[in-house]
Amino acid sequence: MIQRSLRALWSEPAETLPDNRPWWDWAIATVAVPIAVLEGIYGPELEWPALSVGVGVLCVLVILWRRTHPLAVLVIAFGSQTAIGLLTTAAGFEDQVPYSTSLLLLYPYSLARWARGRDVVIGLVFLMVTHFVREPLLGEDAATIIVGAGFLLLPAALGAAVRFRRTARAREQDEVRMREREQLARELHDTVAHHVSAIVIQAQAGRTIVMDDPQRAAEVFADIEAAAVRSLTEMRTVVSILRDNDGPELAPTPGVSDIARLIDNGTVATPVDLRIGEGLVDLDSATDIAVYRLVQESLTNVQRHANGVTRVDVRISREDDGVQVNVSDDGTNARHPSGSGYGLRGMAERVELLGGTFSAGPRPDGGWTVKACLPQNDSA
Repeated sequence: MIQRSLRALWSEPAETLPDNRPWWDWAIATVAVPIAVLEGIYGPELEWPALSVGVGVLCVLVILWRRTHPLAVLVIAFGSQTAIGLLTTAAGFEDQVPYSTSLLLLYPYSLARWARGRDVVIGLVFLMVTHFVREPLLGEDAATIIVGAGFLLLPAALGAAVRFRRTARAREQDEVRMREREQLARELHDTVAHHVSAIVIQAQAGRTIVMDDPQRAAEVFADIEAAAVRSLTEMRTVVSILRDNDGPELAPTPGVSDIARLIDNGTVATPVDLRIGEGLVDLDSATDIAVYRLVQESLTNVQRHANGVTRVDVRISREDDGVQVNVSDDGTNARHPSGSGYGLRGMAERVELLGGTFSAGPRPDGGWTVKACLPQNDSA
C-alpha cells in the first residue's frame, strides 16, 4: 500500500497554470525587496551587509517563479540561506540573514501545490537535509531542530491539502460531465436508430413498388432522403460526444410533449403552471430531449431543496435565438443548491454541449430561477 502510494505520488503531474503571473506575487516582490534592502541598511549591524542583503533580495525575487518552477525556487532560496548561514558561522559570526527571508515559507507550499510529484519528493528531501545539516552547526538543540522541521513542513502539508481538494473537485466535475455526455449520447443514439430503421423500411417498400408505381416510389425515396438528412444531423452530434463502449438500451426518448405528463405524475407536490409556446413540435431530437431534461431536473431541485414553495412556473417558448426554457419558483433560497450542485452541473453541461447558454440563481424577490437558451438547427 505504501509503495503504491509513493509510486502514485512520484508520477503525479504538475498542475496546469496560466502563462501570466498573478498580481499578488508581483506585489509581494515589490514590497519585500525594498524591505530587505532597508533592513540591511538600518537593521542590526551585519558583518557582511552586501552578501546578506543580496541573499535576502534573491530569496524574495524568486517568488515570481514559485508557481512555474517551484523546485528550483525552493533549492535556490533555502540553498543560499543555508550557505550564508554556514559561512558566517564558520567565520565566527552569528547567523546573518534578513528577516525578510521569512517569505521562504511560501516555497514549500508552492512546491506541494504545483510541482510534479517527483519534484515534491526531491524538494522536501532537500529541505530536510539542509535543515538538519544547518541547524546543528548553528548550535540549536534537538527539540528546536525537530520543531523547526515541522514548521517547515506545515506549509507543504497545507499546499498538498489545497491541491488534493482542487483535484478532487475537478474529478467530480469530470464525472458529472462524462455522465451527462453518456446520457445525451444514448438518447441521441436512440433517435438515430429510429431514423435508420425508418429508412430501411421505406427502402424495402420503394424497391417493391418502383416498377408498379413509379410516382409512389419517388415519394418514398423523398421520405428516405429527409430521414437520412435528419439521421446525419443527429449522428454528427453523437460523434462529437464521448461515451462508453456499452451498448445503449433502445427506448423511447422523452421530449417537450411529455412535460405535461411529467408534471401530472406528481414530480412536484406544489402547483405547476406550464406554458408551452408555439413552434415546438418540430424540434430536433437533441433539443427536444434537452428541454425535457432541464424541466425535469429543475422540478426535482424544487422538490428537494426549496422551502415554502406555493407555485412553480415553467415557460417554454421558441424565439429567434433558439428555444427558451425558464423554470422559477416562489420559495425561499436557503436550501437551494449552489452552482456546485451535481444537478446544476449536469444541466449546464448538457446545454453547453448543444451550444446554448445556461444560468441558475436566486430571484431578487425570492425564489429560484433556471434559464436556458438552446439553439435550434434549421436542418431538423
